[in-house]
Amino acid sequence: MSWFKSLFIGDRHLVHTLLSEHFHPHKLSQLAVHERKFPLRIRADLQRALGDMIEHVNVRHFSSVQFTQYHSRSPGFTALLHDDWRLCLAVVATPQYEEIDIGEAEPVRSLTDGLWLLEQDDCRFAVLLLPPSEFDYMASSVGLRFQIAVPNNAATLCLVQSFFDQLERSVQAGRSYRGKILSLETAADYSGRYTGIKVHKLHTVTREHVILPRPTLELLDRNVIRFIEQRPQLGKLGLSTKKGLLFYGLPGTGKTHTIHYLAGVLPGVTTLLITEEQINLLSEFMALARLLQPSMVVIEDADLIARDRTAMAGPCQEMFLNKLLNEMDGLRADAEILFILTTNRPESLEAALTSRPGRIDQAIEFPLPDDEGREKLVRLYAQAAPITDNVVRAAVKLTDNVSAAFIKELMRRAAQYHLERNDGAALMLHDIDAALEEMLFQGGSLNRKLLGGYREQDDNYLRS
Repeated sequence: MSWFKSLFIGDRHLVHTLLSEHFHPHKLSQLAVHERKFPLRIRADLQRALGDMIEHVNVRHFSSVQFTQYHSRSPGFTALLHDDWRLCLAVVATPQYEEIDIGEAEPVRSLTDGLWLLEQDDCRFAVLLLPPSEFDYMASSVGLRFQIAVPNNAATLCLVQSFFDQLERSVQAGRSYRGKILSLETAADYSGRYTGIKVHKLHTVTREHVILPRPTLELLDRNVIRFIEQRPQLGKLGLSTKKGLLFYGLPGTGKTHTIHYLAGVLPGVTTLLITEEQINLLSEFMALARLLQPSMVVIEDADLIARDRTAMAGPCQEMFLNKLLNEMDGLRADAEILFILTTNRPESLEAALTSRPGRIDQAIEFPLPDDEGREKLVRLYAQAAPITDNVVRAAVKLTDNVSAAFIKELMRRAAQYHLERNDGAALMLHDIDAALEEMLFQGGSLNRKLLGGYREQDDNYLRS
C-alpha cells in the first residue's frame, strides 16, 4: 500500500484513510449511505443552508475530493467506503467555489463539491456534496447530490432525517430569489441544459410613466394589483387565487413597459420571464413559480408558442403548446400564481388557450394612445428638453394613430434637430416636422411600420 500511495498520490491524503479514522471502530463497509438530490436552480439556498447547519456541529475535517479513477461522474460514498479502496482512488483537494449572482451587493460563494467529517452529540457522520455529472444533459436531471454516511442505527437515522429536513426548509424559504425578477440561463453547448438562475434588474417604471387609457388602467388595477391584495380574503372564501391574463395590442403600445411597472410595484411577488427560446424549460420555470409563490409568470410573444394548431410547423411546436396548457391546467386553485401572456397578434392564438375558462380569465387591450395619452407621452419623452404648450399641442395633432414607442423616438429626433440649431431656444414645431419627415417618409413604408406609425382604417399610412 505504501508503494502504491507513493507512486500515484505522493504525500496527499487518501479520503478512504480519513474516513476509516473518522468512523473507527465502525467498519466503513457497514455504514449506511443516504442520498437526497436537489435541483441545480436552488444551489444558492442550499449553500446558505449548509453554512448555517455546519456552524452548529463539530467539524473534524473539511475539503474537496478529487476522484482519480472515475471520470464520467463522482461515484460518491458507495465507492469511497468500499473495502478495496483502490477501486475508487480519491484524495483530499482544495475546495473550489463558484460565485452565484442573486441580485444583491454580494454574490453567494457556492462550493462545487465538498466533504465534511462531522460530530454531533457523540455521533460521527460524514456529508458529501457531489456536483452534477457532465453527462446529465437533460435539464430535468441536472442536480446536486447530498450524501450522508452514518453508522446504521436508529439514532443516526434521526440525525439524517433532521439534516435533510433542514435543507428542505431552507429551500422552501427561497430567501435568495424570492420577490425578484428571474429567468433561467441556458448553456451554449449542444445539450441546451441550463446553468442557473439569472436575476434581472429592470429599469424603474412609476405609475406616472404608465400612460394608458383610463379603462385599461382600471382593468390592470382590478385584475392584477387589487387581485393580489385581496388574495387572502379570496382564499378564505374558497375562491381560486390563480389567474391568467392576456395583454394584446400593436407593437410599441406599452405591454412590456407595463410588465416592468407591475414587477416593481408588487412587493414580495417573484416575477419569472419566459421567452420562446426557453419554453422547453417551462417545467423548471413552473417549479420555481410554485416554490417562490406568490409569483407572476410572464410569457411574451405568446403567439410564437401558442399559435393556432393549424398554423404550426410540426409536432415539436404542438408539444410545447400542450406543455403550456397542461401547466396552466395543473395548478391548484389555491396556487398564488399569475400568468401574463402578451401578443401582438391575438387572432393567431390557439383557441384551446383563449376560449377555455380557467386559462385566460381576462384579456386587456393595449390600444394606440388617444389625444390625452399622446400629450402625456410628448411631455414625458421630451425629458429635460424645453418645450412649449403650443408645440406639445401641435405634436399631439400630428401624431394621430401612432404608438407610444413612435412618440418616444420622435421626441429624441426632435431633440437632435434642436441641438443642431444650437440657439438655446425651446423645441420648435420645425424640429417636430423635420423628425416626422425623416421617420414617416424618408425611410419609406417599412420604416414607418418599424417605428410604430400604423395604417388608418382606409389603409393609408399616417400623413402629417
